[in-house]
Amino acid sequence: MPEGDTIHSAARRVGAVLVGREIVSIEAPHPRHRMDRWPDRLAGRAVRSVDAHGKHLFVRFEGDLTLHSHLRMGGMWGVYRTGERWRRAAGRAWLVIRTEGHQVVQFDGPVLELMTDSRTRFDQRLAALGPDVLAPDWDEGAYLRRLREDDQTRGIGDALLDQRNVAGFGNVWKSEACFLAGIDPWRRVSEVSNPEALEIVGVARPLMELSVERGGRITTWEPGRPLRSSRERRTWVYGRGGLPCRRCQTLVRARGQGDDNRTTFWCPRCQR
Repeated sequence: MPEGDTIHSAARRVGAVLVGREIVSIEAPHPRHRMDRWPDRLAGRAVRSVDAHGKHLFVRFEGDLTLHSHLRMGGMWGVYRTGERWRRAAGRAWLVIRTEGHQVVQFDGPVLELMTDSRTRFDQRLAALGPDVLAPDWDEGAYLRRLREDDQTRGIGDALLDQRNVAGFGNVWKSEACFLAGIDPWRRVSEVSNPEALEIVGVARPLMELSVERGGRITTWEPGRPLRSSRERRTWVYGRGGLPCRRCQTLVRARGQGDDNRTTFWCPRCQR
């Protein structure tokens, strides 16, 4: 699933080619939206801004209309120069916005909806989101408050995936941040102090910001440190179940966590 850094990076790329540019055409070819008249409703409207909150992306048009997107497991935003080959088949496109020089394509949905700006503020799915881990004005107080209001018997790794506590964390950053902070992701929330909870986010934020700068390419392994092969993951523990920990050589463990059984990776020696 694309995580917060990937979505913020996509928002930056989409905004760079849409904001302040004349929209030549808008298409919504997916059968789900053929009767929604989006091309007619958005005709002649310029894009005011493109922004993200956690894993949600918003393309905001003049006249109080906003396209809201959540990619879930398999969706993708693509930005292409006119005439450039798309990375996915045209039949998988849900939205195509064309300017004079570029095409912005949203592939594979599955959440794509046109709403008013006011609805983006009051829609219960969006209003319930916790503070965005990548927000310039990151609200650590709101994060701690929501964490303490949550079920204190949950593992901290599971709680970090709950977008109502903090928006933007996914499986990769949950595992990597807990490792870098030295926190066992299976510790109950009640057993994690406020400074420890802040440390988890604190180690992740600059790395996620770096990922945004790099186009959503996640690298948590130390910059400048060589990898043994080009296929080796540039992560400390994520995706490395059964392999030696990069720090202590203890085998990295992997197991499903939480109601959704999302796989958590951790080093049983480095994380306490």
